[in-house]
Amino acid sequence: MDQTPLPQINHQHETFTEGLLLDCGTVLAPLQIAYRTYGTLNADRSNAILICHALTGDQYVAEQQPLTGKPAWWGNLVGPAKPVDTNRYFVICANVLGGCMGSTGPRSPRSTGSEDLWGIDLPPITIQDMVRAQKMLVNRLQITRLFAVVGGSMGGMQVLAWASLFPEAVFAAVPVATAPYHSAQNIAFHEVGRQAIFADPDFFGGRYWEHGVVPSRGLAVARMTAHITYLSEAALTRKFGRRLQGNNALSPVLFGERFAVESYLEHQGSSFVRRFDANSYLCITRAMDFFDLAADHGGSLASAFRGSRTRFLLVSFSSDWLFPTTESRILARALNQVAANVSFVEIISDKGHDAFLLDEPDFHRTVAGFLGGAAEAAGLK
Repeated sequence: MDQTPLPQINHQHETFTEGLLLDCGTVLAPLQIAYRTYGTLNADRSNAILICHALTGDQYVAEQQPLTGKPAWWGNLVGPAKPVDTNRYFVICANVLGGCMGSTGPRSPRSTGSEDLWGIDLPPITIQDMVRAQKMLVNRLQITRLFAVVGGSMGGMQVLAWASLFPEAVFAAVPVATAPYHSAQNIAFHEVGRQAIFADPDFFGGRYWEHGVVPSRGLAVARMTAHITYLSEAALTRKFGRRLQGNNALSPVLFGERFAVESYLEHQGSSFVRRFDANSYLCITRAMDFFDLAADHGGSLASAFRGSRTRFLLVSFSSDWLFPTTESRILARALNQVAANVSFVEIISDKGHDAFLLDEPDFHRTVAGFLGGAAEAAGLK
């Protein structure tokens, strides 16, 4: 397993010396937000779409990832003549607060000029903190109202937080494959991953960089565990079934990559540690676990959106058991209770949670149609 620490890359970013008051009560300063933009902002600055990335995503939504060289993670949705059309819209995507691709996170210095990094001591971050940091960036770009905010999974949680915290700044919201809270099952899966990282002998209490190593085995196991939840049983069976690697006969060696699915998971884990920071994984998974919009509004999910004039498109996938359709229906009912403008679509797919990242024509047509209708309503040319 690769023990090389992540390389430093100079990402496009904005710095806010005043910092941000976090939900935990700590002011995180200075604050740096790394981001990318695509397309052209129109004259009245009304065509901006913010893309919110998922747990292991980053700001390189529509271009090659600089660490891995892999194609854009949402290149089938965002780009010229795509559903989120960069010929028409000005697209912004920021690395979340707590991330490891240029925004303030565990790999950031505690203060300006300091060589002491935050590491595991970074104050707790919430989904709402991530959104407030994004709002600071949007303000810096002199955009008063976003035409749309779009995101899947943890990105969808950010979309919901945007619509709740800043309804006047969001004309349209597209939360995809997400929920207004993190379920007990999802928290349990995250905790298994975190414990794997803690148990890695190279973790060194979260200060592994001081020893020139990374807790690669623990982080890889965390990624493997999480990746299982992103797929459906049908998708795993279709891709791998019970296919064995190489010689089908039993050998004296009992363990190892005997099944194709084992090899796949091993690859997912080993490639992940070359682009992601373990402390960021701990920080961001905890932020997802604490997300609960109803709890933030006296136990009433509907109250989170009361009076909102934002147009909503909720999208779920039939085989997603990480964020099942039932949770999207709860959100739809809450929005209906406050007479919000909401459309809800369940996409029939056997690809599981990851369907929102894959080639799903019905999903792409749905997003394109919704944004087109919203653009007409907003008077976008």
